[in-house]
Amino acid sequence: MMTGTPGARISVLIVHDSAAARAAYRALLSTDRGIAVMGSAADPLDAAAMMRKRMPDVLLLDLDMARMDGLTFLRKVMAQHPLPVVICSDRSPKGSVQALRALELGAAEVIDKPRIVTEADRQEALIRLGDAIRAAAQTRRHAVRSPPPPLGVEPKRTADAILPPARPGAARVPRAGPLVAIGASTGGTEALLEVLAALPGAAPPVVMVQHMPETFTGAFARRLDAQCGIRVAEATTGQLTEPGLALLAPGNRHMVLHRQGLQYRVEIVEGPSVTRHRPSVDVLFRSTAQVAGGNALGVLMTGMGDDGARGLLEMRQAGAETVVQDEASCVVFGMPREALAIGASDRALPLGRLAGEIMAWADRRGGAG
Repeated sequence: MMTGTPGARISVLIVHDSAAARAAYRALLSTDRGIAVMGSAADPLDAAAMMRKRMPDVLLLDLDMARMDGLTFLRKVMAQHPLPVVICSDRSPKGSVQALRALELGAAEVIDKPRIVTEADRQEALIRLGDAIRAAAQTRRHAVRSPPPPLGVEPKRTADAILPPARPGAARVPRAGPLVAIGASTGGTEALLEVLAALPGAAPPVVMVQHMPETFTGAFARRLDAQCGIRVAEATTGQLTEPGLALLAPGNRHMVLHRQGLQYRVEIVEGPSVTRHRPSVDVLFRSTAQVAGGNALGVLMTGMGDDGARGLLEMRQAGAETVVQDEASCVVFGMPREALAIGASDRALPLGRLAGEIMAWADRRGGAG
C-alpha cells in the first residue's frame, strides 16, 4: 500500500457528496503549492475503496452524506487506520454539534463550509482551508516532513491591527483581581476540557481563545459548561470576569479586556485577522498585559503557528507569570515552541499539570479574588 505524497507536499483526499463542492475544494487547493489533491470521493464507501490503494496524508471530510454519514466513517477510520482529518461542517446548530462530536472522535480541525461569493471570500477560504490541512498534517508525529511553504495571499498582521502596543515606559498596572488568560488551537478543544474540568468552583477568572469557526464556539462553550465544575460561557461585550467563570471568545471576532475596578470587562470587537486568526490569542494576551499586568497568568497551549507567542511575551514583560504546554502532551507544539523560542516563558508543563499550576498561582497571590 502506498502512503502519502513524496516530498513536502501534503496529499489530500476530498470526501463530499456534492460534485460542485468537490470541484470548488480542488480548485482552491490547486493554487497551494504545498498541497496536492490525491483525489475526491462522493461518499465514504468510494473513499474507502480509494484508501485501500493509497492513503492520503489528510482527509477533507463532509459530515452529511449518503450511504454512510461522516461521523460513522470518521469513527471507522480512527479505529482501523488513524490519520489526520479536517471536517467541513455547515453553520447550523446541528452542524456545530456534529463538529464537536467529530473533534471528540479524533478529527484534527473543523472548518465552516466556505461560501465563495467574492474574490475576498475565495482568498479567505483558501487561507482557512490550507491552514487547517497544514495543522492536521502536523499532528502526525511519526511523519518526518519539512513544513510546506506558507501561503502568500494575505499579510500576516500583528495585534497592532486591533490594539496599539503599550507606550514605552508605561507604568506597571496596580494590583487588582487575578486573571488567567489561555490560548489554544489545534488539539485545544479536548485540552481545554481537561484543564477546565480540573478547576474547582473557586478558580480565578479565566478568559480564553480557541481557534474555531464562528458558529461552533457557542456549542463548545455549552459543552464545557456541562462537563466542568466552573461555569463556562461564550463571551459578550460588557460581561465582567468572575471567580469560577471562564469566558470563551466567540468565533470570527476578537476579544479584548478593559479594567473595571478590581474586575475586568470584556469587549468583543470586529477587525481583520491577526496572525491569520480571528479571534487571535495575541490580541487577547496584549489586552491582558495592558490592563492586568502582573495580576495575570498567561497559558499558551497546543496549536500550529505562532499566534499567542508575542502576546505571551508582552504579558511576561508586563509582570505576568507565563507557562506553556509541553511538547509531549501537545497535539501540535507550534505555538508553545514559538513562545519558548522568544523568551515568552521558561516553563513548559504537561497538560495534566496546568490546572494545578493555575490554582498554585492563585494561592501564591492570596486566593481567587
